[in-house]
Amino acid sequence: MNTKNGCNLCPRKCDVDRELTKGFCRVGDKVIVARASLHKWEEPCISYKNGAGTVFFSGCNLHCCFCQNNQISNKLFGKEISERRLADIFLSLQDMGADNIDLVTPTHFVPNIIKALDIVKHKLNIPVIYNSGGYELCETIKLLDGYIDVYLPDIKYFSSEISQKYSKTTDYFEKASKAILTMIQQVGKLTYNNDGGLIKGTIIRHLVLPSCRHDSMKIMDWIAENTTQNNVLVSIMNQYTPFDFISDEYSELKRHLTKMEYNSVINYASKLGLNGFTQQKSSASEEYVPNFDLTGL
Repeated sequence: MNTKNGCNLCPRKCDVDRELTKGFCRVGDKVIVARASLHKWEEPCISYKNGAGTVFFSGCNLHCCFCQNNQISNKLFGKEISERRLADIFLSLQDMGADNIDLVTPTHFVPNIIKALDIVKHKLNIPVIYNSGGYELCETIKLLDGYIDVYLPDIKYFSSEISQKYSKTTDYFEKASKAILTMIQQVGKLTYNNDGGLIKGTIIRHLVLPSCRHDSMKIMDWIAENTTQNNVLVSIMNQYTPFDFISDEYSELKRHLTKMEYNSVINYASKLGLNGFTQQKSSASEEYVPNFDLTGL
């Protein structure tokens, strides 16, 4: 599976030759990165010591209308680099003391990432994390077997109507749920090092959106019915921020989440016996958005 002669890495299945043109992700076949640095604001078991070694890739297969990384996911800011340079970045982050290599929005560059990891995998002694929006194909996840230690996917939506409105896809939950079960099967139970850092396993993230708490609860139901505390942590995020770029078409998203909305979801998850992380209200701020300035490239 590659980007030449028809890219079908994600559920969009654009089937275009990305050497010549671009699909829904809006990028060609060359890696584009906006920042590579230590990041201390991931979940505690991810950024537990010096911080995650984040590599922020440009482009995306979702283009959510509210994306906090809009500058790189939608506006495509970033620098084109080779697979050799990407491999060197992985080693540089490790040399800086990174707790892991955190690949952020990597789906459309999976073949490039595999090539880069093949170059340096024998020199890496920290986990590799696949940090994605969850809209994945099981076939692509299977390509990553042996390369990824920790999966960090979103489940953004349960409702196909909501996913179509905000991310232009009606099959988001269908694809994400299947892919996440494949991830869990691949990496197995949650495993930690002596510092409490996650070195194997899956964390499912969910960002609670304004007016969508009932959709969030349906996602919690699915997680409770299909996973166990031994193989999944759940990170319920309170960081939704109503950025100025959000169109008036989505007027319901032009406000912060209420305390009632967020608490109703975390209380529901607790009753279901889900284990994981919550966020303070203060996390809903533009100051937590990384400064995409080509650091580390």
